[in-house]
Amino acid sequence: MPLPHVRCPPQPRLYLPVRARTFTTAPSHLSHGPHISTTPICPPPTCPCAPTPNDLAIDRDLPIQNTVAPYAQHVVICTGQHDWTSRIEDDGFDTGWGELGRGLKGMMSARSGTGEFVDPYNNILITHSSFLPARAVRSSNEGRRASAMLLPSFTYFERLSTDRPSLRSFIRTFLLPERQNLHKMHSVLPETMREKMVRDEDQGLRGSFDLHKIETPVVLICGHGGRDQRCGVMGPLLEADFMNAFERLGFTVPAAQELPVLGAGWKSADRTANVGLISHIGGHKFAGNVIVYLPPRYGLEHGKVEGIHPLAGKGIWYGRVEPRHVEGIVRETIMSGRIIEELFRGGIEADATVLRLH
Repeated sequence: MPLPHVRCPPQPRLYLPVRARTFTTAPSHLSHGPHISTTPICPPPTCPCAPTPNDLAIDRDLPIQNTVAPYAQHVVICTGQHDWTSRIEDDGFDTGWGELGRGLKGMMSARSGTGEFVDPYNNILITHSSFLPARAVRSSNEGRRASAMLLPSFTYFERLSTDRPSLRSFIRTFLLPERQNLHKMHSVLPETMREKMVRDEDQGLRGSFDLHKIETPVVLICGHGGRDQRCGVMGPLLEADFMNAFERLGFTVPAAQELPVLGAGWKSADRTANVGLISHIGGHKFAGNVIVYLPPRYGLEHGKVEGIHPLAGKGIWYGRVEPRHVEGIVRETIMSGRIIEELFRGGIEADATVLRLH
């Protein structure tokens, strides 16, 4: 059935997600997961929206699909700021969130430090975000702590210690690949070395972290003006439009951005969504850049359809997003489970499978 007040889109097409070589020991092949429904063009908005600035150098010629670098997890650090220095490692001195970003990049990136946990087949995306750190972190006198989300694991860490031993434990417990997913290229390494490259399965260690599951959609918009003016202009514009669109469609979006909101999905009377700005994710020429993460148990619109949302557990990357696209993204992707092809850059499954349409 077409959505109310929106022209009926062309008949959706079906595609299978493609498993990437980067994060599996098996050859690349089509997965046997459920089909993914798409719509070619974003439907028009049903009410007026902000105009798109016409003086930004947005690339509208290059193909946009398959322009997302593969990654295994996305660490979204809560800073409470809406912009950052060009290199986020150079920001947030004397803050827990700054120490978290520097520490993780220093241990996991060959460019940023010693690279103790560098693995070219286990790319961890690390960004700052405008979400506020937890109140307990902001008022803590226990040393430098930070709050962060891990996606698409949909886990919120309320109070992360940022000293080196604690960060090492965090990486070993949550960011390294599981033993069966260690890339086959590492099979030539000694067992002692491979052992250091895989996740620590100690449940006691995992239980020592103050973590919560995220059960609401998370919409991340690149607004990194300190890095590139295009996202610096488009990011705040889209953030405001997403908040307005969600509220018009019956969602609650926390104004204070102390996030994430926990425990409210489609089955709840209080539907909620998390919307925030993030730092550089690549592809400024495709601004506005938006990532939509939908939690694993997310249900369908208004509970009218039983079962799980078709895109539950996935992260969907969109580019060239303008204010006129925002309502369509909420209706088509978040409320109805369809990917909008003209905006689709790529995506990720919960197991780091790369999501492609072609």
